[in-house]
Amino acid sequence: MSDLMMLIDIAVIVVAAKLVGQLGTRIGQPPVVGEIAVGVLLATLLRGNAIGGVVLAANVKSALHTISTLGIVLFMFTVGYHWEPNRMRGFGRVTAGIAVGSLLLPFALGTSLGFYFVERYHPTDHVQFVLFLGITMSITALPVLARIVEDRKLRGTVVGGVALASSAAVDGSSWAVLAVIIALAGGAPVWHLLLVPPYLLALFTLRPALAYLARRWRGSTGFGVILAGLFLSAAATQWLGLHVVFGAFLFGAVLPSRNVPALREQMDELARQCHLLLLPIFFVVAALDVNLAGIGLGGIADLGLILALAIGGKICGSYAGARVGGLRGTQAISVATLMNARGVTELVVLQVGLQLHVLNVRLYSLLVLMALLTTAATGPLLSLISRRAERAGQPLTGRLSMLEPLPVLVLVDPVIVDPTVLADGLAAVPGAVIEPEGGLQAA
Repeated sequence: MSDLMMLIDIAVIVVAAKLVGQLGTRIGQPPVVGEIAVGVLLATLLRGNAIGGVVLAANVKSALHTISTLGIVLFMFTVGYHWEPNRMRGFGRVTAGIAVGSLLLPFALGTSLGFYFVERYHPTDHVQFVLFLGITMSITALPVLARIVEDRKLRGTVVGGVALASSAAVDGSSWAVLAVIIALAGGAPVWHLLLVPPYLLALFTLRPALAYLARRWRGSTGFGVILAGLFLSAAATQWLGLHVVFGAFLFGAVLPSRNVPALREQMDELARQCHLLLLPIFFVVAALDVNLAGIGLGGIADLGLILALAIGGKICGSYAGARVGGLRGTQAISVATLMNARGVTELVVLQVGLQLHVLNVRLYSLLVLMALLTTAATGPLLSLISRRAERAGQPLTGRLSMLEPLPVLVLVDPVIVDPTVLADGLAAVPGAVIEPEGGLQAA
């Protein structure tokens, strides 16, 4: 009976997630917003009643949790594969400025909020709690941001390229800080943590062998071996006292992402299947822990404060960094708005915090709502900015080129920019700058 109910649950989850996700796209939202929302809705409808007791019996919930863990491992694997830090090359000080602003101000506001919430939520470990709230405010969801860039036809533009490059920098830094926070949790013996550097060294030493394997075995055999390595890497980080997400992300990051077309096709297909089937199950499992019953005026006030600091910190910090880096006002505020998208990456981080008992159910529920609302706000805010920019004669469609004089030509990532959109002879225009109409002008 439990197997039957689990299969029925999966069918309902996938269909509901896709229907609501498609509805979200019709109102200008990325599908992930609808999928997260339907997860919260389904979990709310099934909690604490007779139907929920049957549909989500303890053994069924356990099975769905296992499937969601598999989904997160595969999702973080694809995120690591598509991370590509070389996106940051050639963007000069603008990427550094946005990344620093997008991390430091939200982290400072988040830690300040953590100190305030210590007396309200009584965490076991105050230091870990404060640091964790800092990182939850700092997250930018690179996969969601990339989807918004694609949907808004900003691929190959200054706004899209700089936002993706900055998000890659923020992602890498955020995961590093989160790893430190998890290590502070003391979930494994200290001597396990001493093995983290050898693990990292072994992982990056294997990179040439993985590249050779991907080229040599282009079919399912080679990819099967790579998937086996993925799960071993995830198991290793879990045993080391970190979390499966780090092993999955790092293993994806060390794969050759640019020069093995067959591997890229297989990874893209894996990402599509993960989004189709496994991530909706994760959203529902994550939402099962959301409980807004009895939240009261105090909880609403806490949510308002969380939203104000999350949105204000992310947008103000990113905007200031973009302006220091040399972007115009409309471009800077557009990039800052994109950096406010949190989405599924934030949910992964929040699930880690709940599993480590850094967050209680009440605060976890409020932070899930924050992730949903900030991501949902990104599209409408970007539309408003775009309309105003067009009326001012400064559309967001300036193509990607050099933002500042550099001694070498910008290295453009083909994942971000189709080379055909670049003007002929860009290499011969040192110090080129962006014109609002997308033209090039010598500095």
